[in-house]
Amino acid sequence: MTAPAAFGWGTIVRLGLVQTALGAIVVLITSTINRVMVVELALPAAVPGALVALHYAVQLARPRWGYGSDIGGRRTPWIVGGMAALALGGLGAAIATAVIGAHPVAGFALAILAFLVVGIGVGAAGTSLLVLLSTGVAPQRRGAAATIVWVMMIAGFVVTAPLAGRFLDPFSPARLIAVSATVSGLAFLVGLAAVWGVEPRAGTRPARAEARPSFGQVLTEVWAEPASRRFTVFVFLAMLAYSAQELILEPFAGLVFAMSPGATTALAGLQNGGVLAGMVLVALVTSLAPGPRLGSLRLWTVLGCLGSALALAGIAACGVMGPGAPLRALVAGLGLFNGIFAVSAIGSMMALAGSGGTPEGEGRHGTRMGVWGAAQGVAFGLGGFLGAAAVDLARALTGAVVPAYAAVFTAEALLFLLAAGLALRIDAPARRREARTGIFPVSHGWREARP
Repeated sequence: MTAPAAFGWGTIVRLGLVQTALGAIVVLITSTINRVMVVELALPAAVPGALVALHYAVQLARPRWGYGSDIGGRRTPWIVGGMAALALGGLGAAIATAVIGAHPVAGFALAILAFLVVGIGVGAAGTSLLVLLSTGVAPQRRGAAATIVWVMMIAGFVVTAPLAGRFLDPFSPARLIAVSATVSGLAFLVGLAAVWGVEPRAGTRPARAEARPSFGQVLTEVWAEPASRRFTVFVFLAMLAYSAQELILEPFAGLVFAMSPGATTALAGLQNGGVLAGMVLVALVTSLAPGPRLGSLRLWTVLGCLGSALALAGIAACGVMGPGAPLRALVAGLGLFNGIFAVSAIGSMMALAGSGGTPEGEGRHGTRMGVWGAAQGVAFGLGGFLGAAAVDLARALTGAVVPAYAAVFTAEALLFLLAAGLALRIDAPARRREARTGIFPVSHGWREARP
């Protein structure tokens, strides 16, 4: 398999357009269609919630899709195929939503199929895009590349939601289908243009079918790698903690501090601003000061986890402190450290995908990235639900609001502490091997030691 030449900034931004296109379709499903089901169709909120959870659950198959791109030798077909599936799934979800009112059985059946296809599209395109970036981005640019693709995905959310909302008024099922078809079609074309010609067509011919290791064999080998296994557990724990506060932070501010809906929305905006600031900070420092210290993505990952744990512990204490508690400052700090953790973890994921702590790591990029992507998807799917359910359970047991929220925020802080401990050990086998071979890492890249 021929690795692409090191990507310049223009190519990185161009590939980030795939994430923009992906975000544009996903936000219609998780925001607009979710709202239509609950408000216009008067369905229980659990219905769209279960469908979104289904789209996360199907991403357990990410390792298989990554293995397919490893065997095929190219990532572009999987990105294009994934975007096509995502576009069809987005349109199918809109059609299903329009049909549910008149034909519930057919509508729900189509909705289940559409959300399954959405999950397949997100998993196939997202996994192979990260693998393509991991093989084509210079080590010192991985933090910045992770920031760029993440921010461009958020840009897809930010641009699509208000525009779609504008064209949906006055609402009708036909308008919903038309808007979804337009967004899905444009997003697919943007994704196609973004990857066209980036990856070399010529490469090492794949091994003959009988010589190829089976998916089960490759998955077993990847899971047997201590570094890959630790990183999988790290991703799951950290992303679980990261997503568990998403659905409980605003209710906490409203119930405990009597904040209005507008004030809690502004609080969420403050947190998101902190996330963006943390991502940009990591991108700038790792790009401008590459090296084993400030340029170490492992260092920034640990810092992000520890800072997030400290901020969550502070937020848990705010309920006891009362009106004078520095809630806004702590929420902004939580966002900052969440951003630092998220982008450096993705950068580390790109760096580790080709090694896994073993000399045989080459050729397992997609499978390894798929395993980590599956852990991330499952954690995101579980996090919001478990966070909210844990608050309800704690309130039922204690009969009080403040202790219930404090217990859950503290549990999230402990998850981040566990994740930080795992992050410290992620590349331990590689460091031991360095002492024997004289090969040393520079910001997760490799160079020969020189006298």
